[in-house]
Amino acid sequence: MREIPITANDAGRRLDRFLRKYLPGASLSEIYRIIRKDVKVDARRRSESYILNEGEVLTLYLSDEAFEKLSRGKGGFGAGSGKNAPKAKRNFKIVYEDDEILIADKPFGLLTQGDSHEKKDHLANQVKDYLIAAGVYDPRSEKVFVPAPVNRLDRNTTGMVLFGKTSASMRELSRMIREDEIRKYYLTIACGVMKEELQLGGSLIKDEAVNKVKILDGDGGKAVETIVRPLRVLSFGSGLKATLCEIELVTGRSHQIRAHLASTGHPLIGDSKYADRRSAEINRYMRERFGLSTQLLHACRIEFSGAVSGSEVLGYLGGKTFEAPVPARFNEIIKGSRNEI
Repeated sequence: MREIPITANDAGRRLDRFLRKYLPGASLSEIYRIIRKDVKVDARRRSESYILNEGEVLTLYLSDEAFEKLSRGKGGFGAGSGKNAPKAKRNFKIVYEDDEILIADKPFGLLTQGDSHEKKDHLANQVKDYLIAAGVYDPRSEKVFVPAPVNRLDRNTTGMVLFGKTSASMRELSRMIREDEIRKYYLTIACGVMKEELQLGGSLIKDEAVNKVKILDGDGGKAVETIVRPLRVLSFGSGLKATLCEIELVTGRSHQIRAHLASTGHPLIGDSKYADRRSAEINRYMRERFGLSTQLLHACRIEFSGAVSGSEVLGYLGGKTFEAPVPARFNEIIKGSRNEI
């Protein structure tokens, strides 16, 4: 028998979701069986959807052998995992940090979270290791909580990633994103000349086989909305034109900006995945002159709306704006334009 006090970082979780993190070696069917037969909260049976409260005690009626087997995960990113593992070298910058949140400036080439190929050196692990070293997060004292990102950027997209440092702040940040209380802005350079603001809609479908998405005019996929604001037109080489743009990401789907701009005939410079024949020449120029072989996309600004002020946990962020400076290579390409019109 094990008694597990529910802390502030455990509170607010469904019982089944808490146990899935606490017993990472258990299948979903095993979790439900354990809830029916081997779990009580404050000496009472609870349903799988029961929301845990701070100060309650969860009693787990498992043998030591069963617990050892079910608590052994797959070496993933979990509370208390990797205590003796080598730390990931930090190469992110901090845009803002307080007791509840951290905003990281992710560099080019770094995954936001691990995948099947890279399990250790990614932004989430780097931030976790930083918080451990700073004495802010102690994985040995947590049951299931791990500070984690609430938004994600592609490997080759730079800029701002939001982290919750407590369970409550992670839930609030996720809710704010879901309810459009956080506005996210990007900078990019698109092929061709753009002079008018574009409000792009439609729906998005993904082809998993080629890791590429397509924008549809009507229904049939996930709804997407992107606002494109041209800032200035740049000229390169012998009459090659591109446009520096600010993008407001109203919805946040994988590859949304890249696919939406490509659907208008203005793919991002350097983006071979969504390029068309018209962008081949400027992409060749960018590769030869600047070594650019991927999309140029930077998450430059986050704005918390006034509605955030009503949040019990993060209300102090209402109306605040945070910015991440443009990376050196992005600036180099802007300054390398022959002229501006």
